[in-house]
Amino acid sequence: MGARPGSGTVVAVLVVGVAAVSAAAIFIRFAFASAGSAGPGVALLLAGVRLGIAALLLAPTWPGLARARPRPGAFAMAVLAGVFLAAHFGTWVTSLAYTSVAASVTIVTTNPIWVALFGWLWLGERVGRLTLGGILLATAGGVLIGLGDAAGGSAGSAPLLGDALALVGAWTVSGYFLLGREAQRRGLSIGQYVAVAYATAAAVLLPLPALFGTPYTGWPPAFYGYALAMALTSQLIGHTSFNWAVRWIPPVMVTLAILFEPLGSGFLAYLFFGEVPAPLVFAGAAVLLVGVGVAVLGQGRR
Repeated sequence: MGARPGSGTVVAVLVVGVAAVSAAAIFIRFAFASAGSAGPGVALLLAGVRLGIAALLLAPTWPGLARARPRPGAFAMAVLAGVFLAAHFGTWVTSLAYTSVAASVTIVTTNPIWVALFGWLWLGERVGRLTLGGILLATAGGVLIGLGDAAGGSAGSAPLLGDALALVGAWTVSGYFLLGREAQRRGLSIGQYVAVAYATAAAVLLPLPALFGTPYTGWPPAFYGYALAMALTSQLIGHTSFNWAVRWIPPVMVTLAILFEPLGSGFLAYLFFGEVPAPLVFAGAAVLLVGVGVAVLGQGRR
């Protein structure tokens, strides 16, 4: 399993990871602008190319993967995590075509409350009062965002649809992180795990644009350049940092760190696009993030 890293190393990796994933929404918006289109087919193509590039860059790990001897179920967990990752990107990237960066990224980072809630409803795991209070507070924040978007307070052609897609993205990324942790616990190294998960996600996503009649070639070079930028930063650095950290510290701490992503993405959206959420959307995002933080702290006290 290797020597346990120091706390300073873990914090540094998480800081770099948050910075890397915060740029993803901005790259996506630039990619849509370069393509002159933001339909579902284009969003799925962008997500698939991003993961396909990441998988190709991890090709040197495959010989070692063939020799790996993890415990039973490790590869299955990694493959299933890749399916969840594909669903996450398919829904979340598409959400950015319909709603604001602030609303989308805030909603998609609510995965801690869904992990707690699903564990309580279906697995019978105990959930403390603090976690339940955080879930209720986060729900209230989500309602405020929805009301603000319904009143025309968010950028995008169909904000409520975008919010709903981001919510599905939050559900699926929760499964992705949990399955990834289990795959590593069963003996896969971080490199082996992400090689399988990213390749699986790319294999799931890449055929889908054809269903929408979206061509794979002929887009401006900048479109593919932004996909490459996301693969190098948000995927290989950002997601891999979180997957590495979740092996050494409780997932509750990793998800707390991820709560800084909406702040980074929102700030970048303001700098590059002048995008400022309406007061009700902004207030809802703040309430939601506080609620998620409270829920996460409650999980840590179980």
